[in-house]
Amino acid sequence: MTALVAALGRRARRDGGRPLITYYDLGSGARTELSGRTFANWVDKTYHLLVELDVQPGDEVALPIAVTHPGHWVTLVLIAGAWQAGAVVVPGTSEGAAVTAVGPEDVHADEAGAVLACSLHPLGFGFTEPLPTGVIDFSIDVRSQPDAHAEESVPESAPAWRDGTAILSHADLAAASPVSERVLVRPTTPLATLRAGYVAPLLGGGSAVIVLGDDEEAISRIVAEERIG
Repeated sequence: MTALVAALGRRARRDGGRPLITYYDLGSGARTELSGRTFANWVDKTYHLLVELDVQPGDEVALPIAVTHPGHWVTLVLIAGAWQAGAVVVPGTSEGAAVTAVGPEDVHADEAGAVLACSLHPLGFGFTEPLPTGVIDFSIDVRSQPDAHAEESVPESAPAWRDGTAILSHADLAAASPVSERVLVRPTTPLATLRAGYVAPLLGGGSAVIVLGDDEEAISRIVAEERIG
């Protein structure tokens, strides 16, 4: 069991009712809050879906959604689920990927491996219109997966993240400075957003309020309402 998988399990068991991730989209007005237990449940279901799609430890899971929507809670669930399956997360596309997950603006079937389309509905609902043949509606298929926790055994030294500049192991990612308080996160690059919005709060027992949008007045209001800092 890697440190990050273990940390999520501890959070779900010991402090599962407290928020882990709160996501705001200022453009749509959406707000979604996931407790540690709820987030872990989504991750367990995502793990089972990836295994059903024949993802093996060491396989690549490509996430164009991590580039287009780096701070969305669904993106973070997919990353954590891939790690639980022992897969290597690639933000963007990869010709060798076993699975590729895309956002609603990139739905087409010509990606590598099995294609998961994510509606990004605030409540986790699926698409209302039919998807192209061969494309899987993530929100629909993941809900039918078992709730039981399971994980693949991979060493901390195994690769967990590969982008255009670096290959990072599970140990590399778990070396982030932990955060114990409730913090504001403004999405930037996939890796920076992942570290600030998920890894650091998970390791330190904190929580992240991830806000998409540039309305500074609205952000100041959120900071006060969410008791950040």
